[in-house]
Amino acid sequence: MTDLLLTHLRLADGSTPRIAIAGGRITAILPPAAPDPAAAEVLDLGGALLLPGLVDGHMHLDKTLFGLPWQPHAAEPFRQSRIDADQRLLPNLPRPTADRAGELIRRCVANGTAHIRTHADITPAFGLAALQGVLAAKAAHAHAVTVQVVAFPQAGVMRQGGAPMLDLLDAAVREGADLVGGIDPCEVDRNPSGQLDGIFAVAGRRGVGIDIHLHEAAELGLYSLQEICARTKAAGMQGRVTISHGFCLGGIGESKQKAAAALMAESGVSLVTHGGGSATMPPLMLLRRAGVRVFCGNDDVRDTWSPYGNADMLERAAVIGWREDLRTDPLLEELFTMVSSEGAAALGIAQHGIAEGHAANLFSIPVENVPEAIGGHPPRGLVFHAGRLVARDGAWAA
Repeated sequence: MTDLLLTHLRLADGSTPRIAIAGGRITAILPPAAPDPAAAEVLDLGGALLLPGLVDGHMHLDKTLFGLPWQPHAAEPFRQSRIDADQRLLPNLPRPTADRAGELIRRCVANGTAHIRTHADITPAFGLAALQGVLAAKAAHAHAVTVQVVAFPQAGVMRQGGAPMLDLLDAAVREGADLVGGIDPCEVDRNPSGQLDGIFAVAGRRGVGIDIHLHEAAELGLYSLQEICARTKAAGMQGRVTISHGFCLGGIGESKQKAAAALMAESGVSLVTHGGGSATMPPLMLLRRAGVRVFCGNDDVRDTWSPYGNADMLERAAVIGWREDLRTDPLLEELFTMVSSEGAAALGIAQHGIAEGHAANLFSIPVENVPEAIGGHPPRGLVFHAGRLVARDGAWAA
């Protein structure tokens, strides 16, 4: 028997089938003339658009302040001042990492997000505590969302002692982190070879991917990007390395952008963007046309680095589309892939999307089509994860 039958819905292609779900997967997409299968439960979606689950490819669950009273933003507008503020603030918050991360996860799910990649700070000051809190939140919400965790050396690698910090990153992977992170090899560590050789060695030894924050501007960032691509190819890690932000790509000439895009495509290095308002925007469409996988994330959501955000990837898509000047329906539909299927592919999630045999990670939204979903991003209707109803009308229900 079918566990769940979804009726009175529309898909992005304009069709109006019914969706049968059993064992957490889509078992049939039934045309209007087909008879209804026997089902344990039938849900009428009221003509809403049904879309595949969203993917937040860059987040910091450990830093969020959700679950606390409003906290005035305390850090100065400099990266190092924010890192220093974290060392003071995060260990002394009245709710632990797992609780705050759980609050943010539930908001993500209520907005239709099915998969998250988060960074967890690994520093000498924190040790593995932030990671352990995020892993606890991940386990508590495994029925409603998948969470992939990057062991993130927020305060640097070489400037934190080099070998001891690399040992800590190695321990983080053994503890349960899914990827190794890095940050600004030149600006933060002033030793790009040391940092990159070290984190690629840890990743190779543990068989995990890499996600590197690259905020460095213009030619300096381009140098780091080229070094990351070279190591990715040398290590045979094509498709398993992501550059987060890549602001440098928006601050170089078009010929260098095209050369960098070709290098990233050849090396299998992806880019994740959040459309940061104070930084140059990478040329997302140029990168995509060159064959680079581009996906999106919210980055900081009401946390120690930023007072903004509500964990809605459709709203984030609207911000990115506005900054990238994506206005036509085909471009907005392409943008939707960057917050859904492209993110899923970058995270190594197979069979994402609405198709028979795929996991039933779905949400409904009261709009006419995908462009309107991004442009208006109203509250979600029903959200399903592996066929289970996990949120309703923008609120957690699992």
